[in-house]
Amino acid sequence: MKNKIIFLLLFSAFAANAQKVIPLYQGKAAGSENWNWNEKEMFSETFQTQVVYNVSQPTLTVYAPDKALANGTAVIVCPGGGFHTLSINSEGIEVAKWLNSKGITAFVLKYRLVKSETDDPVKELFPLFNNRKKLDSINAPVVTLAIADGLAAIQYARDHATEYNIEKNKIGIIGFSAGGTVAAGTVYNSKGNNRPDFAAPIYAYTGALKNTVVPADAPPLFIAAASDDQLGLAPNSVKTYSDWLAAGKSAELHIYSKGGHGFGMRKLNLPVESWIERFGDWLKLQDLL
Repeated sequence: MKNKIIFLLLFSAFAANAQKVIPLYQGKAAGSENWNWNEKEMFSETFQTQVVYNVSQPTLTVYAPDKALANGTAVIVCPGGGFHTLSINSEGIEVAKWLNSKGITAFVLKYRLVKSETDDPVKELFPLFNNRKKLDSINAPVVTLAIADGLAAIQYARDHATEYNIEKNKIGIIGFSAGGTVAAGTVYNSKGNNRPDFAAPIYAYTGALKNTVVPADAPPLFIAAASDDQLGLAPNSVKTYSDWLAAGKSAELHIYSKGGHGFGMRKLNLPVESWIERFGDWLKLQDLL
């Protein structure tokens, strides 16, 4: 009996901490109807972090703030990983938990990825960083699908705003690297209910986007990157910022001298770690906290 009680207590604690995972589509997602591989996860020695790969059925994992802190704002979180993997911790779960600490409801998006041919997707991906043209060619069909997933995520949050105690006009998106491509892509391709109210492309790669025309109703942007980005992506952030200003839209840009690519929520003992606090300052300025 005692063991049974302990089991029930442990189960209850686990259930209380378990996150709700929502399939983004009913049935097969358009454009990938024939995909039949299963999502996997591994620890990458190369990236020194946990990564998710082979995503064929996009999902949202809900991270809800304490009810006493909840302020009605929601953010879709898009981890990066070159469209072959998702850096699920430092660019996903840890970001969601920080947002929760500020009273924000977070939805971590697992968007569709290029199929890995082995059980080490990072090893497959890494050499392609030296051939951007080839990588873009491989990724191109999936980039379109991933952006569609970003748009569907915004739509879902808005359609279910009452269920999650969020306000329909306070739903944004943040993305890192390839996830930043998704975040920016949702802005460029959104219409009506799938338009984010704010966006934060962090060290985003915009070279994979077909459409980069600033929308007439473009939302405010928060942008961050590092000058010593190993993939040379800092100019992408500068250009996006300049495009927003040229269109008369609101944007804030932070370029750190050091931080490299993929700093996310990593502990680097560098000023770049403060980017998330600056994001919080910006959210407060936008009346989102």
